[in-house]
Amino acid sequence: MGMPIEKRRYTVSEYLAFERSAHERHEYRNGEILAMAGGSYRHSLILANLIRELGNALKGKPCRALESNLRVRIPRTPLYTYPDASVVCGEPQFDPNDEAMETVTNPRVLLEVISPTTEGYDRGEKFTRYRQIESLEEYVLISQDVPRVEVFFRQANGTWLFSAFSGPEARVKLAGLGIEIPLKEIYAGVEAETPAG
Repeated sequence: MGMPIEKRRYTVSEYLAFERSAHERHEYRNGEILAMAGGSYRHSLILANLIRELGNALKGKPCRALESNLRVRIPRTPLYTYPDASVVCGEPQFDPNDEAMETVTNPRVLLEVISPTTEGYDRGEKFTRYRQIESLEEYVLISQDVPRVEVFFRQANGTWLFSAFSGPEARVKLAGLGIEIPLKEIYAGVEAETPAG
């Protein structure tokens, strides 16, 4: 992830004020403001394809696909972050600390396009924190190197069911939304190696 902009602790109010005037996006984690790294061409293309496919699949449903400019606040933790994509169903609930209404607190699905530099954080600390969002039903990790998507689906008892979808002919099932998306559409225009096994 990014480096702190300055070695000191910030309040949420200071972070939100800073972010409103910043030219780049920053994550707020444990009192620090961290610059977020830019994405590669592959990352951007996969994300654009994903948002298009999610939007098309959700037509007529009470859910909306949102891209990475919408911030999400994690409850009970000092984390404000920008997932690569999110889905909010019904009315968005905005963070009461954010008067600009640029931060939601009720995503149903969070999606991250992972790379070698972000994978550890996205699978580890970030997912641990994301699990604290009561509205979250699915967490989706999309590889930028090979056509592979992993879905973690929250069960009624609070455990998470893992499913993996590999290869261009596979279809990602998002059970909480009742939709499927072909991997060949997510990776359209992306030259990727087919995973072995």
